[in-house]
This record gives sequence, structure tokens and C-alpha cells, in this order.
Amino acid sequence: MFKPLKQQYQEDVVQTMMKEFGYTNVHQVPKIQKVTVNVGLGEALDNSKAVEAAVNDIQQITGQKPVLNKARKSIAGFKLREGRVIGIKVTLRGVKMWAFLQRLIHLALPRTRDFQGVSPDSFDGRGNYTLGLPEQLIFPEIDYDKIDKIRGLNVSVVTSANTDEESRRLLALLGMPFKK
Repeated sequence: MFKPLKQQYQEDVVQTMMKEFGYTNVHQVPKIQKVTVNVGLGEALDNSKAVEAAVNDIQQITGQKPVLNKARKSIAGFKLREGRVIGIKVTLRGVKMWAFLQRLIHLALPRTRDFQGVSPDSFDGRGNYTLGLPEQLIFPEIDYDKIDKIRGLNVSVVTSANTDEESRRLLALLGMPFKK
């Protein structure tokens, strides 16, 4: 099957990037610092069970309990009150981060319907990559019969790269399927 992503990074990616970018030290090679997974829960204002269902889904996908994001201000136009839960997020580092990225790249993304590859333009100018997923069902951990609603999620990969070019190459060498 596949080599573990962290092992692939240490054995293959570091050497390749040192040659391509002319780094003189192993510590100059960009690394992935963290991965954050966010889910917006606008429907939680009407459906109180939505938060619980989304927390269970994200906990199954990431292996970590998410943090609840609460509204800081009340906005009458959105029927939003201060302190209400409007989203959840998980920050992954270390072993869980590498395991999640491995499942995302090799299992979940290829299961996406009509998958052509991920956009190579979703970098922020500082070497971080953000990806929007249309549904949580692409992850094999989610049981189709047990979900209440299809929810999208955002995945942000924070790297230590200084430029988008370095970060794009890092993710490509790790197997991220960018569009041509």
C-alpha cells in the first residue's frame, strides 16, 4: 500500500526539496505545522441536534474532540444571538495530523464525486493551503445511515514554507492531487 506520510516526508520529500530549492540545511525544508478542520453550523440556530451530530462526525473523522465556536456578537438579520454555537473546529498536530492527511489524500479525496483534483490556487500567499470539502461522507469512517445531514467542511494545512511555490511542491510531493 502506501508508505506512512511522515516517513515519506522524512525519507523522500526532504531530500527532493533540498535539491530543488538549494537548501543547505535539513531544517530549511518546509514542514507541515498543523491542520485545522472547520465546520460552519448555521442550521444549529434552528436545529439543536445539529451541533451534536456535527461534533460526532468530526470526532470520528479526526480522532479528536472539536472545540465549539460561539458567536461574539448578536446580529438580528441572521437571527443570531451572542454566545450561540455557530461552528466547530479541530486543530491537529503530530501523529493525528499525519494520519488525517494520509486518509484525506489517499482515501477521501479520490472518493469525491467527479473528482478532477484539488485547486492549485487555494494558497494564501504565505504557504498555507485551504481546501473546501462538499460532504463528510467521503471519509470512510462515516456511516451513511447514521448521518442526519450532509455538511461541508474546510481543511487548512499550515506549513512553515515562505512562499506558495514551496508549499505547493511540498504538498505535491506528499501526494496531494492538484489539477493540471
